[in-house]
Amino acid sequence: MKNYDICIFDLDGTLINSLDDLADSCNEALKMNGMPVHETEKYRYFVGSGIKNLIKRVLPDHGDDETLAQRVYEGFNTAYQKNCLNKTKPYSGIKNMLAVLAKHGVKLAVLSNKPDDFSKMITDTLFDVGTFDAVWGKKAEFPIKPDPTALLAILDSFSAVPDRCLYVGDSDVDCITARNAGVDFVGAQWGFRGRQELVNAGAEFIAATPEDIVNKVCSNE
Repeated sequence: MKNYDICIFDLDGTLINSLDDLADSCNEALKMNGMPVHETEKYRYFVGSGIKNLIKRVLPDHGDDETLAQRVYEGFNTAYQKNCLNKTKPYSGIKNMLAVLAKHGVKLAVLSNKPDDFSKMITDTLFDVGTFDAVWGKKAEFPIKPDPTALLAILDSFSAVPDRCLYVGDSDVDCITARNAGVDFVGAQWGFRGRQELVNAGAEFIAATPEDIVNKVCSNE
């Protein structure tokens, strides 16, 4: 028996480990503009709030030089188009988890702050056709998470209600998004941010493995 009708996932740090490709692309854009680069591990905390905010975080003075920030932003998009599938892969156990949830009749969707075209390209490449019922990256008509508007719009597109939805993510942004939308949340502790950030954000359920999500979504039959 399923406890939820739809399960919506964050992408980076939740379904896929994309840290190296994000870091490599951003560092390439920084180098092109004569700016210092950052260690890959630092990108765990730079990413998660959209590309514009990523660029602000990696630049000195938080990107106050708008012309420079725009050049780095454009350089990142060019580099990421080339690099986004170099090292990025689904986390262990993710594909099996998705298959089990689908077998139980659970709708599967993605909601990411990554641009929509990148989100679709990556999921189309790394996952089998038809794995997801919807993939939404950052769309121009919706604000980024933790604003809940896009998440609620996905639910509306499936005629689903918040109390039958589970949102899964690896960061405080994801936890707050779920809370703002009035949906249940599961923290993915294997992601970029780790368990403590999820605890601090108030996550009531934290998954150590993808199998824990299956157990949360589906009761034993």
